[in-house]
Amino acid sequence: MTAAGRSAGGASERGRRSGLSIGAVLAQLRTEFPDVTISKIRFLESEGLVRPARTASGYRQFTPADVERLRFVLSAQRDHYLPLKVIKDQLDAADGAGTSPSGPPALKPPRRLVSLTPGAEGPTAEDFAPGREIRLTKEDLLEQSGVDAALLAELEQFGLIRPGAAGFYDADAVQVAKTVRAMTEYGIEPRHLRAFRASADREVGLLEQIVAPVSRHRDEAAKARADEMVRELAALSVTLHTLLVKAGIRSVTSG
Repeated sequence: MTAAGRSAGGASERGRRSGLSIGAVLAQLRTEFPDVTISKIRFLESEGLVRPARTASGYRQFTPADVERLRFVLSAQRDHYLPLKVIKDQLDAADGAGTSPSGPPALKPPRRLVSLTPGAEGPTAEDFAPGREIRLTKEDLLEQSGVDAALLAELEQFGLIRPGAAGFYDADAVQVAKTVRAMTEYGIEPRHLRAFRASADREVGLLEQIVAPVSRHRDEAAKARADEMVRELAALSVTLHTLLVKAGIRSVTSG
């Protein structure tokens, strides 16, 4: 092939590669999803959640719509703990209707760490949005959750809330405290909820046994697969727990 032919062929190939590369997509998504990797994007593609076009040379071409689709998937996993099958069903339904998928907003603020120090302004409601990482002192936790020190001491005694190694609490601790406070209005005490802690620990132990063999591999693809397995199994566990509780309640109320 002549130099002119090679030049024309290269220009033609560049024209066919007018979409975003997987690296460019990764750069866009990482501002909102710091943990996302190229392996994760490839995995979602292999599962049919995104279908980028390919050039004759096999290069992926992502469109802006593909990027928004990935945002939807990642948000649904992070913020709503939805299994991939449920997310795919939503996407397929939206595709069939010719609409954009409904559910998590396409764009959320990036994760950030909020560290509170004495005299600093307390966290705002925005700091408790899904995807945020916060570090709260005991005083911050009491103020944000509305529980008193005695109730918090019971929550820690029975393992329902566990501060981190540095003695700080996270946003989940606030939600646990609020939930238990609501349950106490029905006469339930923290000591009655030890079974919830024990059940959660057993579930975590089971998931760890399943994921551990995969996570031992050091390559990036194996790590992405292990992370995906944890998300999927956690989502399925939450779904199963909810269904079992609902079924049990139905038997109680209908008896």
